[in-house]
Amino acid sequence: MNSALSGLDKIEHLDIGDDELAEISMILEKRRSFSMSVYKDKCMKRRVAIRMRSSRCHDAAAYCNLLRQSERELDLLLKALTIHVSQFFRNPSMFEKLQREVFPLLYQSCGERRAPLRIWSLGCAGGEEAYSLAILLREYFPGDLRQIATNICATDIDEETLHAARKAEFNDDRLKDLPVEFCERYFDQSGSRMKLKDEIREMVTFCRGDIMAVEKFFPSDLVLCRNTLIYFTRPDQEKILNGVADILPIGGILVLGKSETLVGEVRGRFVPVCPVERIYRRI
Repeated sequence: MNSALSGLDKIEHLDIGDDELAEISMILEKRRSFSMSVYKDKCMKRRVAIRMRSSRCHDAAAYCNLLRQSERELDLLLKALTIHVSQFFRNPSMFEKLQREVFPLLYQSCGERRAPLRIWSLGCAGGEEAYSLAILLREYFPGDLRQIATNICATDIDEETLHAARKAEFNDDRLKDLPVEFCERYFDQSGSRMKLKDEIREMVTFCRGDIMAVEKFFPSDLVLCRNTLIYFTRPDQEKILNGVADILPIGGILVLGKSETLVGEVRGRFVPVCPVERIYRRI
């Protein structure tokens, strides 16, 4: 093995201690107003290690020095800590459940109340989930869309990620779970990427939002918070879930990721609609 590969292998196995992580957190909080304290240490250390390898820093002290000197590395680290990769129609069975059971009930309720249907993709990453919902509604609920105002809002903490989501251009790997007919109907080829058509793109509003700022959560009828809670400590998971419960009406729907579940006292505020798909109804 050559010396360069040997060095990278050593970095692969470097441990980031609690003191080093606290120092990195302090730098981020001071320079980017971003707090790592609400996230699980194991997850944060793993993502910091990825940036250490990429920047060829052989220990945490060297990486802290780099963060103090480089605005670009600060931005790259923040992106690594906050971005979550997704795909269109990730976990297709969940979307099928929404189509067959959840949306018919929500549209019926909104029709009876003469109220708009408010949908929120919380922690939206590149927008794949929100756009998947828009495609599903356009495909299966065109009549309801004409009769009932339907608002799809998608939030994330990273502004660069939101900018990319608004452009709505995706690599093929993001479309691997998308039915072929949907791809043909709602996407155009744009160089090496696929660009979502305006009729779907314009159905989603993207804005910046901090998932921990529960006081800024807005009323919604359906909230999808999938594959996001796993990065947070249990107390903060409870805080987020209670914040969601506060802004859902009775009968409103919460959808979590496959590896997530309700925790703590918030379990008393929901009943399962489909435990397998992690779909819950507010009571």
